[in-house]
Amino acid sequence: MEYQAHARCPLDGVRVLDLSRVVAGNMASLLLADFGAEVIKVEAPGRGDTLREWNEDGVAVFWKVYGRNKKSITLDIRTPRGKEMLEELVGDAQVLLENFRPGVLERLGFSPERLHELNSRLVVVRVSGWGQTGPYSKLPGFGSLVEALSGFAAKNGFADKPPALPNMALADMVAGLYGAYATLIALREVECKGNSGQVIDLSLLEPMISILGPDIAAYRVTGQVPPRSGNRASVSAPRNIYATRDGKYVALSASTQEMAIRLFRAIGRADLIGDARFRTNSDRLRNIEELDAIIGGFIGARDCVDALAFFAAEHVTVGPVYDVSEVMDDPHIQARGVIVELPDDDMGSIPMHEVLPRLSTSPGAIRRPAPALGADNAEIYAALGLGADDLEKLHTEGVI
Repeated sequence: MEYQAHARCPLDGVRVLDLSRVVAGNMASLLLADFGAEVIKVEAPGRGDTLREWNEDGVAVFWKVYGRNKKSITLDIRTPRGKEMLEELVGDAQVLLENFRPGVLERLGFSPERLHELNSRLVVVRVSGWGQTGPYSKLPGFGSLVEALSGFAAKNGFADKPPALPNMALADMVAGLYGAYATLIALREVECKGNSGQVIDLSLLEPMISILGPDIAAYRVTGQVPPRSGNRASVSAPRNIYATRDGKYVALSASTQEMAIRLFRAIGRADLIGDARFRTNSDRLRNIEELDAIIGGFIGARDCVDALAFFAAEHVTVGPVYDVSEVMDDPHIQARGVIVELPDDDMGSIPMHEVLPRLSTSPGAIRRPAPALGADNAEIYAALGLGADDLEKLHTEGVI
């Protein structure tokens, strides 16, 4: 697949100044960039976004994925001249996104009040670990700490093992999704209702709590903290991962009464339908060890491909447990174009996820690869009246 450099997208004309680093801000601005927003990464001279340093065998794969569709300029906003240049850029932007620790933006001279003096229609997205207010607001807010404090880690993992953190930037990813969503809401207020810009106070903590669903309400009702249940669900059964004879795994979920009955019939155990231990979902949850032994025994006597084919024929909800290599080889994922191969200077081509979600008449597009640090200085700063000699001088002074 080639880059669609001139694709028309629904967010064409929206300029985003992205001062953030690492995952959450980049996730939010990626979603906007994929649908046409002109996202300008404002990066520290000589260093750039931390994602540029996260390498796999010397290749900055994180940056290649999360930096796509964006532009890069270098600017030291701690310097007097850098501040002046950022002020000029703010005047032509619709969104400014930052993830400094609360209070830092103010100390730099760019409080929301000042930003709105410069551009009253500006949407200011402030990403932080704990939010702009509260007793934890000034503390470092890495996603791992949020995943622990939110209650997620305590419910993740197995009952006989310690709490488990996710081995990916889950809190950042979720916050990034919320951030893009909130930005579009705020932009609609400006564009459709004629209102002024506003500030979005986006913590990593609150989105993480939100995806735990009704856990807090359930605790109020029952007074019980649910134990870690591994791959089992706390509200429906059976639901687990089961080993096959050839050392692979399948996931099974029979979370409705109809599917549980279909499963029992499929494995030749129709007698379980009326068994007092397994008659209802509540019965199955109370006797899940016995039920998992029955299901696991049936699946464990078969190779993975045979088990999958058997359950597919019986219309029972069972699927394979893939590693990343198998994800890329799956025929459904290939047919849907979920992963695309794009030209890459380091690797020849690089796979990454296609733009999503899929819109029928106004889809997004991958228009350009992740930029080198400062690759767009000449273009962006030309609009400020700065030529090559000016930029060379600013570079020598350490401003860009």
